[in-house]
Amino acid sequence: MASRVQYPLHLGVTEAGTPMRGTVKSAVGLGLLLFEGIGDTIRVSLTADPVQEAGVAWEILRAAGLRSRGPEIVSCPTCGRTEIDLIGLAEKVEAHLQSHPRAAECDIKVAVMGCVVNGPGEAREADIGLAGGRDKGVIFRKGRILRSVSGQDALLAAFLEELDNIINN
Repeated sequence: MASRVQYPLHLGVTEAGTPMRGTVKSAVGLGLLLFEGIGDTIRVSLTADPVQEAGVAWEILRAAGLRSRGPEIVSCPTCGRTEIDLIGLAEKVEAHLQSHPRAAECDIKVAVMGCVVNGPGEAREADIGLAGGRDKGVIFRKGRILRSVSGQDALLAAFLEELDNIINN
């Protein structure tokens, strides 16, 4: 089609559904086409706030390797070794990055890991990360531990301070 017409080929999945189902349907449908090099523009349609649609579209483009602007957050699933509120920490780090005025300009990988033993090694490609344990957590860069911090609230505060230093410099 692209060789026959002079206008961009628009991709979209209508009737995608609520945020979870719509995100999955859009990611699969659009992702397959984008990986094949098909399409010039995309539209994600969700039964949700249009701001969520734009966020999902951006993440689909990022996952397809077509966009890389802004921070990428990686985190591990919870498992038997997780002794902290990993979900809460990941959500707080993500919210902090979304609200930071300069974060969108910064192409960094941020890791939020639930195990002090394996976290820094598993996320060694991250520019900065945290890994929590029962009584303490660690902050690391490229797999190298920078410091240990006692208490989950103190760990989050110290991590956000380190993160802000990277973003602001």
